[in-house]
Amino acid sequence: MQLIIGNKNYSSWSFRGWLMLVQNGIPFHENKLTLFSDNFYRTLEVYSPAAKVPVLIDGDVTVWDSLAICEYINEAYCQGRAWPQDKVERAKARAISCEMHSGFTALRNEMPMNCRARRHIELSEAAQHDVARIDQIWREQMLKYSDNGGWLFGEWSIADCMYAPVVLRFRTYGIEVSDLSKLYMDKVLQSAPVKAWLKDALQETDIVPEDEAGTDVV
Repeated sequence: MQLIIGNKNYSSWSFRGWLMLVQNGIPFHENKLTLFSDNFYRTLEVYSPAAKVPVLIDGDVTVWDSLAICEYINEAYCQGRAWPQDKVERAKARAISCEMHSGFTALRNEMPMNCRARRHIELSEAAQHDVARIDQIWREQMLKYSDNGGWLFGEWSIADCMYAPVVLRFRTYGIEVSDLSKLYMDKVLQSAPVKAWLKDALQETDIVPEDEAGTDVV
């Protein structure tokens, strides 16, 4: 199995596909490409018409898009365990995962993932609304699960996979959230796979200018 990803410092969608595999202990070969380089597009055009990372190649199966990769891995290798087993909780987990997958456009545009940096940024009203909604989601889930597993639905799930890069974004830009949401952020940041990703990200030296938002915090 091969997973094609972009720079670990910047590529939030790559992080999701990678985290799904690592969190579930699934062996794979990591093929990391420098974002937006000639080799990046040359390699991707062989596997994905979308020309975006991540791309999963599993034998004769090719899957692109992070959420699709998560669903494939869940069905093929996890026996469905990567979603909550209760149907009501599973529906909510899917809803907030899809909300993350297709929404929060202002946050994405104004707060690119940049693991190495500590930055200050003036957020637009739309981005502040995105932050407030994410804080609401985390706070709601922690009211129920902070003392019962600590992930969004107690046990780790695809929902956590979708929101982990947001934790890194909030860390980079010093975003203030509620105390319950801070508990969730600490849970994510203390997990072994996230620490491993961050360790690799901090060793990278490539610069993607369009993802260097904000001003440095000393």
